[in-house]
Amino acid sequence: VQLQACGGGLVQAGGSLRLSCAASGRTFSDYAMSWFRQAPGKEREFVAAISRSGGSTYYADSVKGRFTISRDNAKNTVYLQMNSLKPEDTAVYYCAAPAAGEPIGTIIRWGVVVMRYWGKGTLVTVSS
Repeated sequence: VQLQACGGGLVQAGGSLRLSCAASGRTFSDYAMSWFRQAPGKEREFVAAISRSGGSTYYADSVKGRFTISRDNAKNTVYLQMNSLKPEDTAVYYCAAPAAGEPIGTIIRWGVVVMRYWGKGTLVTVSS
C-alpha cells in the first residue's frame, strides 16, 4: 500500500491542524493505521493508532486529549486532528501501516519496528 501524508504547516501554540494520509494500491480497510512523528535530533515516536474498522483508537500520553485519529475507509484516508498544539509537537509527522490483517494491538505493542509501509512525512511547526 502506498501512503501520502499532507496537511502540515506552521501554526501558533494553541492552534489546530488536521493531517491527512491517503492510501492507494491495496484494500485500505485491511490495514490498521498509525501516525508517528520525529522531532529534530530525536527518535521517531508513536503518536496514535486506529483499528481497521475505526472502532478502536490508541494515543501516546503526550497527545491524549488533544489529538484525534480517525479514518474514512470509503475515501481510503486516515486523519489526525491536532488541537491545542504546543511547541514540543513540532516534528515531521508520518503515517504508517503494518502488514495487512495486523490488529491495532500489534502497533501498540511493537511500534515502529512492525510498520511495513510509510508515507513521506509532513512537517508541523508550532511557534511559541
